[in-house]
Amino acid sequence: MSTYRQRLKEVVAARGNLCVGIDPHANLLSAWGMPLTASGLETYCRTIVDALGETVAVFKPQAAFFEVYGSAGMAVLERVLADIRAAGALSIVDAKRGDIGSTMEAYAEAYLGKDSPLAGDAVTLSPYLGFGSLMPAFERAVAFDKGVYVLARTSNPEGGQVQLALGRGGSVAQEVVDAAKELNTRARTRAIGLVVGGTHGSLGIDVSDFNGSILVPGIGAQGGRMEDLPGLFGAALDNVLPMVGRGILQAGPDAEALRRRVSTFLAE
Repeated sequence: MSTYRQRLKEVVAARGNLCVGIDPHANLLSAWGMPLTASGLETYCRTIVDALGETVAVFKPQAAFFEVYGSAGMAVLERVLADIRAAGALSIVDAKRGDIGSTMEAYAEAYLGKDSPLAGDAVTLSPYLGFGSLMPAFERAVAFDKGVYVLARTSNPEGGQVQLALGRGGSVAQEVVDAAKELNTRARTRAIGLVVGGTHGSLGIDVSDFNGSILVPGIGAQGGRMEDLPGLFGAALDNVLPMVGRGILQAGPDAEALRRRVSTFLAE
């Protein structure tokens, strides 16, 4: 099996670098005329993948909106991940997990395990219990040809309070960037990516020589713009995976309208 980075490179070359966020907000389900039930959730999410699955390179389902519906919602997430695989796209489960010891081992197995029904191609992780605490996830990503995206400089304005705080080697966010780069160099699979928001006038960190994928949320409804990405990311632009959620999903539920909206972002 090819590595996550190899699969990502191939699908981006064929379809462009857009990642569509599957964020089933209650207001979006209502706007689509869907009931706020697990059944409505499933129709909503699977309509998105059915409409865009052969066009878009990557989907990012947000786990929290499935958890709202309990076990029925998590079963929907499993089926949505299967749909994404069947369509030839990649999936990043946006779970932002981060813990220590055996708990982190369990999270890693759930979202990156070889036979786990909740495992996508990659998962988002929070490093704020210490970057090294995520090692069980890093090890599984390498072993099972998966990817991880570690929060470095998030799109929300509150993130800077922690992420731009100064540590021993510069800002906390920069330490995350540097630690991820070092592990990628050692493992050579480049399984470790970063989450860096596209909503900032300046990132406040240096990712110019980062050697993995960079997931960039915040494009569209949060105010980030595709045309600003070259200035923000410079030499790292080829590694950028811009993510748009509501800016696309608001065009639904008509499949053709969703595809037209996607085309406007791919053209920018």
